[in-house]
Amino acid sequence: MSSSDRVPEEGRSAEERRQALAREVGASGRMDPELRAHLRARRRAGDGWVETPRGKFWGLFGAAGLLIHDPERGVLLQHRVHWSAHGGTWGIPGGAIDAGETALTGAIRECHEEAAVPRLDGADIRLLDSHVVDMEGWTYTTVVARALEPLREQVNDRESVELRWVPLDEVAGYPLHPGFAAAWPQLREVLEAA
Repeated sequence: MSSSDRVPEEGRSAEERRQALAREVGASGRMDPELRAHLRARRRAGDGWVETPRGKFWGLFGAAGLLIHDPERGVLLQHRVHWSAHGGTWGIPGGAIDAGETALTGAIRECHEEAAVPRLDGADIRLLDSHVVDMEGWTYTTVVARALEPLREQVNDRESVELRWVPLDEVAGYPLHPGFAAAWPQLREVLEAA
């Protein structure tokens, strides 16, 4: 199927997106050459692996994600595609910080690229806190924010199978990305105190 024949993501159900992903990745979990080429063409200056004494991590300048809380709906979670690191788990939209970006601007940009929210100027969210995990030469920053208006998220790239607003009491019941799972109790405390 050519890119011009594809149904826009916003017009597809979660099941249709899962089926399309299965066609792209295949039962083996291996990425097809067209998808690999697409991802390579979108590479940014911060994309790449860093090895530290505590492991191998994505993001030459570190990585950041945006945990958005809507008091009416919960937090925005991303179901990660199977070919990604810790694929099949749920976490927050985020990724590699680019050269010259702060963790805040990187988190907002990555979330916007993956979920189409928030606005790039951040005017539709209020920053609450940040949580940094230091892996001895690489950091992951979770930026915690409150939605100031109803946000209209949509799967905006091939790194997400699905996006979902999840009530705080239900988050721990999902198969979470290990880093997010470890940070969740502290992040939840921040949200409940705000």
